Amino acid sequence: MTALNQHLKIVRLNQGDVLAEPGGNISNVHFPHSGIISFMVELDDGALVQTFMVGRDGVVGAPQAMDHRTSINKILVQVSGEASVIDRAPLRRIASEYPAVLNLLASHEQFLVADVQQTAACNARHSIEARMARWILRMRDLAGDELPLTQDYLASMIGVRRASVTEIASAMQRAGSISYVRGQLRITDPVALGRLACECHKAVQDNYQRLLGSPWPHSIG
Repeated sequence: MTALNQHLKIVRLNQGDVLAEPGGNISNVHFPHSGIISFMVELDDGALVQTFMVGRDGVVGAPQAMDHRTSINKILVQVSGEASVIDRAPLRRIASEYPAVLNLLASHEQFLVADVQQTAACNARHSIEARMARWILRMRDLAGDELPLTQDYLASMIGVRRASVTEIASAMQRAGSISYVRGQLRITDPVALGRLACECHKAVQDNYQRLLGSPWPHSIG
């Protein structure tokens, strides 16, 4: 849409960049082309737990920018990439003039809520191994087979101790599903990894297709 495109600019997002802090204003909205952006909850002891991730399938900051809300999460770049970014003022104006844009942003917010709810159910019912396999497959869909992942970040993704991640990652590596060397994870057998994963990866795919009417972004690796 020309009205939207003329206000977009492409930016580079580097691993570790913080796009928002809890309670902070969001002055612009990102539409990632690549990479992964994580929404994190920071606990009193300083631990960070991931609740949601966005890549080329979504948008970052639209609900807050549209409704003058502050961020409730720490939003940071986990895997470097590029994104189109737009200031919130022109986006609000365009959304008010073009219902299709407003509907698309609302659908993305619905998907975010559905994904967070699926994660809550997943954390309550599924094993650490299944949850870890699910998150790795989700990241594969967004960023391919080569993922710069520390074990500390993997632990924050699923809300467990680093020692548990080390044990499970070693078992996955022995089984040939992944290889892992100095913070670089490579998915070597996605089919085997899919057998380890819980039902939640498929459930999120189905939610995406139902709410957005678009095919799930399969792996670019």
